[in-house]
Amino acid sequence: MRPLRLDATPECDSVARKPVDELPVLRYLFVIASICSLTACVDRSVTETVPDALRIGTPATVFAATTRAREADGTYGARRAEALRYLELTVSIPPAHTPGVLEFSYAKPNPNKQFVLAEVTEFSGPQDLKSRLSGVEDVVIFVHGYNATQTETAFRAAQLSHDIGVPGTTLIYSWPSQARGTGYAYDLDSMLFARDGLEQTVRYLKSIGVKRVILIAHSMGGALSMEMMRQAELREPGWSKRNLEGVILISPDLDVDLFRSQMNSIKSPPDPFVVMVSKKDKVLNVSARLRGTADSERLGNISSVDALAEYSINVIDTTAFNSDAGSSHFVAATSPALLAILSSVRRVSNTFGPDRPGIDVLAPQQVRNTDGATEIILTETGQARVISP
Repeated sequence: MRPLRLDATPECDSVARKPVDELPVLRYLFVIASICSLTACVDRSVTETVPDALRIGTPATVFAATTRAREADGTYGARRAEALRYLELTVSIPPAHTPGVLEFSYAKPNPNKQFVLAEVTEFSGPQDLKSRLSGVEDVVIFVHGYNATQTETAFRAAQLSHDIGVPGTTLIYSWPSQARGTGYAYDLDSMLFARDGLEQTVRYLKSIGVKRVILIAHSMGGALSMEMMRQAELREPGWSKRNLEGVILISPDLDVDLFRSQMNSIKSPPDPFVVMVSKKDKVLNVSARLRGTADSERLGNISSVDALAEYSINVIDTTAFNSDAGSSHFVAATSPALLAILSSVRRVSNTFGPDRPGIDVLAPQQVRNTDGATEIILTETGQARVISP
């Protein structure tokens, strides 16, 4: 089988060559289904495990908390489970890996050139996870978006951790996406279903002694993360800031009015709270049309932060890196130039640490808006232009 490159993500990027305004919604639905059918010849929930890949590639450990139901064959697909399950996955990163490129095959993977799943360990319960995380102080939770499988998410998390040098231990929160281009409505319901499991995951990590939990969410995973924080805040005001060291929403597929409502419930968000946007995100244009809001923007492709001016957040505009990125919907993971900058920021500071979060390198505290949102426009040269509404 021809290998897949996930520098164009499973969320069906590059959906059309014409400007979005020229295509009716029905045609968009057809285009999405057609593009996402490129993997229809295989069951994407099944990925070959190759232990010998570790003789060639670099091992990366990715833990998983999942609300996907376990199938009889051991896979975790689209069905929803009532209880969380925990796993440990070992990913082999190819020696020839290029930052920003995620290449793999579902069958007969080549560990010299592709990300390979080398080992999967299923924990019998949360105590096994506690044992493996003994002494760990930092955990980064990666929350995937629409149309994603568990293994693809592990590959993406391993790629990001490797390319940027994300500190601490990586854990994916794997919610039951249908992993189909036509499964958008199913995934919306699954995203809401998965709120309790994500909150439970954060609470458990804190209960076993993890000092710092950082939440990184992509696309529809951003909506899930915001819904999770909102419901926790309604029960325990101030919960998010007490339990999360930082939040990064990458290309969030989220209505701006809904985001404002969620932020009004959260009131005092974690710091740093970062929203990474791109004005050229084509997938979010499609999402707006599918939801009947073609005349408005999604949070991940806003053209101005004016509507967010009252919130203590940092909006990082990555539009300048769109041409360099493999996916306009995941610039932060697929632009080699931007990844180099983020990696440099990581080396300069303890990015998610308690003393000096990496956002301060891009926008020092003295130039940020202390009373509301700060917009940081990144240029192709790596400079950061700071705008405070």
